[in-house]
Amino acid sequence: MDEFSPINSRKTKLKLYFCFTKVFSMKKIQMVDLMAQYEKIKPAIDEALHSVIDKTQFINGPEVGAFQSELASYLDVKHVIPCANGTDALQIAMMAVGLKPGDEVITPSFTYIATTEVIALLGLKPVFVEVDPLTFCIDPNAVEAAITSKTRAIVPVHLYGQAAHMEPLMALAEKHNLFVIEDNAQAIGCTYYFEKGGHSKTGTIGHVGCTSFFPSKNLGCFGDGGAIFTNDDALANTIRMVANHGQSKRYYHDLVGCNSRLDSIQAAILRVKLRQLDIYNEARKTLAEQYDQAFSNLPEVRTPFRASYSDHVFHQYTLQMDAERRDAFQAHLEAWEIPSMIYYPVPAHRQKMFQAFGSSSTSLPITDILTGKVISLPMHTEMQPDQLSHILSAIEAFF
Repeated sequence: MDEFSPINSRKTKLKLYFCFTKVFSMKKIQMVDLMAQYEKIKPAIDEALHSVIDKTQFINGPEVGAFQSELASYLDVKHVIPCANGTDALQIAMMAVGLKPGDEVITPSFTYIATTEVIALLGLKPVFVEVDPLTFCIDPNAVEAAITSKTRAIVPVHLYGQAAHMEPLMALAEKHNLFVIEDNAQAIGCTYYFEKGGHSKTGTIGHVGCTSFFPSKNLGCFGDGGAIFTNDDALANTIRMVANHGQSKRYYHDLVGCNSRLDSIQAAILRVKLRQLDIYNEARKTLAEQYDQAFSNLPEVRTPFRASYSDHVFHQYTLQMDAERRDAFQAHLEAWEIPSMIYYPVPAHRQKMFQAFGSSSTSLPITDILTGKVISLPMHTEMQPDQLSHILSAIEAFF
């Protein structure tokens, strides 16, 4: 029977009637529900905020030092250097390792623009390579093929909450004397498992790791914030200097640096939320499993892949389906008052800002295909049963 037959149409209308009856009493579904998250930890957050205000130490106060120590302990990394945002973290890391104008930096095109923007900002040359079509993360084989005598760094992105395959990337870096700067903005708390045993948190495997504390991140503050991680003592000192006007002693500036600080209020909020991070990530995994079940018998939909070498902390729950079907599905969700997002509709190598590097002629067929296929569903820590039921009903109605 044709899917648009009167019988099926009447069934759909009836289902819609009952579902929308529930919607009137249901809290509006968000891609990320920050208010619901805040309400659960409100007393602790409010106490932390008042403590900072009472002390009036808003810049480099004790909360910043306490947060960086606690995050270092959580990540099992020697040094955490907080900064103003994730983009600054990447820029500072590239400055600190000594990259010079004209140096080539290999990075995926399928990522948020901040990863690649700072490369161009520093006069470096972005070299865009393919991603693994299953994990969405940089393909080590593509990295190896792109290495030249001018290559100085690799910037893998742990996209959507899953780790890039770090062991082969670190082997390439060692072989060719390259720096590895991890973009860990979407995967904080993710665990990478080494082939011969042992594990590390993402962001602590390369020479430098960078993250963002943008409010929607798995660990997010109430504004902008970021941090840089490293196990290298000398590099950590340089990073601190670069982030603080190039000075190690006040008014004595040895390097050209910048001004990038995490303020005390954001640090206080992050201290509270860091204690909840594993709980938040487990809630994301549980929601992902429930989504998986809804799509389990739909061969035309590819659900998020879980690599054997990586945990997945589901910053996003991202599906793949044919472009026409995806667009129809997104319109269907909108009719059901369910938000969705396409991350990222235009990959970096096709952005106007990189035309001067000749990137528009770069052939990345997998990346181009993915931009036409991906769609992300609401993913956060406070999804209510009636909201999930509504989303699952919408999925059933469409397929």
